[in-house]
Amino acid sequence: MRFLDNLPLPWLVFLALWMALAPITPEPHLLEKIRMLSLGGLSKPIDIFDLLMHTTPLLLLLLRLWRQFRPKHTEGNP
Repeated sequence: MRFLDNLPLPWLVFLALWMALAPITPEPHLLEKIRMLSLGGLSKPIDIFDLLMHTTPLLLLLLRLWRQFRPKHTEGNP
């Protein structure tokens, strides 16, 4: 996971926000795909790929932040 720790945080934040909001009109693809998923209409491979493409930067950002700010355990303490 060192590759994730080495990613510049500002760029990761920018990419995550950009992919979450793109395209702004008529509505962001991420919202559209989440709505389709909740209604059971997410069945085309292109839609599944689109959901993964727009979600991946957000997941990477969350994982990067979790790794950065998680409590550090010392040897012998659970």
